[in-house]
Amino acid sequence: MRMRSAQEKMAAGEWYSCLDPALEVLRQTARRAIHAHNHLPPEPRETLSAPLRGLFAEQGPDCLVEAPFHASYGCHIHLGARIYINAHCVILDSARVEIGDDTMIGPGAQILSAQHHKDPVKRAAGQEIALPVTIGRNVWIGAGAIVMPGVTIGDAAIVAAGAVVTRDVAAGLTVAGVPARPL
Repeated sequence: MRMRSAQEKMAAGEWYSCLDPALEVLRQTARRAIHAHNHLPPEPRETLSAPLRGLFAEQGPDCLVEAPFHASYGCHIHLGARIYINAHCVILDSARVEIGDDTMIGPGAQILSAQHHKDPVKRAAGQEIALPVTIGRNVWIGAGAIVMPGVTIGDAAIVAAGAVVTRDVAAGLTVAGVPARPL
């Protein structure tokens, strides 16, 4: 029986080594595309930049990602239509990150799908697990908010600035605080 690659384990939501050389190749591809995006001239941008269009798995029309931006792989990011991602956002997309139509993400927000192992020996060996993040349609994620691995945020929900979302957020709900709780 063939051993599964780190990339296959990552895609399956199993523990894998983030130190795997094949994953480093994917991250290097992302770093190049994101560097190109982050160093484009400052003319007004009306659509997703060419470097990110070539990197993301999927994007609908009229998406805009302000610079600077960071993603770990980029190839697991799925954007609906009319997405706005403000400056200094980070998407660690070791697993699928799906963002629905008409969603706005404030400056400095973080969407994280990777979780390191809690055992310090395994963590030092690069063991992590990737859990998908799903953000519905017409969601507003405030400045500096953090969305943790495995979270689903329902349609028309609001995540207040600075909130840390550790659990699913129901459609239409507003959450705030650390950890985020309904208002």
